[in-house]
Amino acid sequence: MPRRRMLLSAVAAGCAATLLLGACGAQNDEGPSGGVEAGDPVAGGDLVVLQTGEPRSLDPAALSNTWSHQPVLGNALYGTLMVNDVDTFDIEYKMATGFSTTDGGTTFLLTLRPGLTFTDGTPLDAAAVKFNWDRMGDPAVGSTTIRWAGQIAGTEVIDPETLRVIMRSPNPHFAQSVVSSGLNWIASPDALGKGQAAFDENPIGAGPFTLTRWTRQDSIELAKNPGYWDAPKPYLDSLTIRTVSDTNQRVNAITTGAADLASETNWASLKNVESAGYSYEVVPTGGGQFIGMNFARAPFDDERARRAVALAVDLDAVNTAVYNGEGQVPQTLFEENSPYFSDIELGRTDPEAAQQLFDELAAEGKPVSFTFLSYPTTESKTLGEALQAQLSAYDNVEAKVDVVDYATATARSGARDFDMFISSAVIQDPDSPLWMAFHTDSPGNVIGIDDPELSAALDAGRSAGTVDERKAAYETVQQRLVALNPGIWYYRAVPAVVMGADVHGVELYGLGSPLPEEIWSTE
Repeated sequence: MPRRRMLLSAVAAGCAATLLLGACGAQNDEGPSGGVEAGDPVAGGDLVVLQTGEPRSLDPAALSNTWSHQPVLGNALYGTLMVNDVDTFDIEYKMATGFSTTDGGTTFLLTLRPGLTFTDGTPLDAAAVKFNWDRMGDPAVGSTTIRWAGQIAGTEVIDPETLRVIMRSPNPHFAQSVVSSGLNWIASPDALGKGQAAFDENPIGAGPFTLTRWTRQDSIELAKNPGYWDAPKPYLDSLTIRTVSDTNQRVNAITTGAADLASETNWASLKNVESAGYSYEVVPTGGGQFIGMNFARAPFDDERARRAVALAVDLDAVNTAVYNGEGQVPQTLFEENSPYFSDIELGRTDPEAAQQLFDELAAEGKPVSFTFLSYPTTESKTLGEALQAQLSAYDNVEAKVDVVDYATATARSGARDFDMFISSAVIQDPDSPLWMAFHTDSPGNVIGIDDPELSAALDAGRSAGTVDERKAAYETVQQRLVALNPGIWYYRAVPAVVMGADVHGVELYGLGSPLPEEIWSTE
């Protein structure tokens, strides 16, 4: 699987602003400050891994398979059905051996390796996958994966190694959704049937590692699974996973040797790590993070309120306040090297027009007042405070900031219980992130957009047979997003991991999800 490793070099310091365009992402076998990758993997060793969000449960339905949540944890406990190449999006099979469609994505056949078992000895077969996927699509479970699992209308076990998957609507690109979600993680149905408390004490998967101990708000300790299907992997003896939400603390931990691998979300932090002599890998993407505004309730059920706030905010000033000017503000939805690029500007600042809209709404008895729902991270809190400070310069608008923990933020976003909230559409293949974030029928459309023209264009992009047809569909998507003002695109995402000097074999798939079974250490 190709990897994009950003290495310490004479030119690297000037490249952070162009990483997503691939200008500084040449593959290289050199390692961070330790010289050259040391040949064949070495068995043994322990790894300390930093993730950015504490899980509410070890149930795969409660975990999120992106760089900014719990990818190492999910991959370690449950392994993967399949992965993708982050440059070409080609699918590589792991515990699955195929995921094929002959009818344009109306149905799929998922085939599994024979003889797979969970660590409790029960079979990881088609029935187990059916149990997990059906469960993740059940709204009562409250799964973080429902936005993807909800596309599945039904599943049927053909034989122990074959599952038929029936889609609610055709989606030939659905393998990319499996890869980037919890659908990739299968847990023992027997263990899940014992209830959340029992499962969190003893989560059962078929991954390269098993749980030794979970001390909430402290650490998750994992040991090598001696019965892992892909022996002699994993190479490491153990993993210790800690949650560190602050980017500066993660950088300090890597540079002082207190941690070996860390998910990273901040361009400036990557520069700091590189300056200290360490390396990182980043997945190239389009789209990014946006400040989503809830269409389903006041004040943002009125498009004028959304437009007013968007026109009022100076994104360069936000970038300076939150990222010391080191972030990348998306100017267009796709980067110029994307086949779907159109020169359609995502936003602009116009203080005079913004004030006119605030005054117009106030004159109608609808002054703009809202609360920004913030994660507990420094970045999120600073973002909310920067918005609040900028809007305080305007009349007839009031912004508040409510900081909550990860579990509360996740629950409230899923219930659409917010005015303004950080959301994202981080784009690799455009179908999954854009359909999930903005289609009327998507359970991942947490901001509540309901626009028939936009949904029709997203459907057309999904089903189109050629790149030219998809490009035309996604040009309409871009035009509708600009017209609707669903949010303020403030940050090009940086799905990245940072590595200590003795860490080798890091491979990423999906949205910055590392494969722990491939990692080895020369410490």
